[in-house]
Amino acid sequence: MTINEIQDELIEDFSFYQDWMEKYELIIQLGKELPLIDESNRQDQYIIKGCQSKVWLVPELKDDGKLYFTADSDAVITKGLVSLMVKVLSGHSPKEIADADLYFIDQIGLKEHLSPTRANGLLSMVKQMKLYGLALQAKVS
Repeated sequence: MTINEIQDELIEDFSFYQDWMEKYELIIQLGKELPLIDESNRQDQYIIKGCQSKVWLVPELKDDGKLYFTADSDAVITKGLVSLMVKVLSGHSPKEIADADLYFIDQIGLKEHLSPTRANGLLSMVKQMKLYGLALQAKVS
């Protein structure tokens, strides 16, 4: 699936819920489904700066030329948010990740329903994932 196809699927999943408490429950559930990261990856070098809670984001460029992310957080909502980002961006080329227009964030209403600190954290996640994409483009080219 392309990044846009995954975003469209998420938009459809979220549109099923009208109430924001239900949407938060979906975000929390997605966080619970996020595969656990190896304890050895809970290092400062993988912490996303700008998040109020701790968020670890580990990039791995595989032999197929695609960038895969594993992530974790010490806060349930934040873990759900990072799981959304991993779901959308993981498994694509660094260029696709760097160039991605992440319209699903606005379309599902995340920006207006997150606290300012969580919204800033989400933007930090997006920025970090895109930076990994930019940095690793050269290795693939």
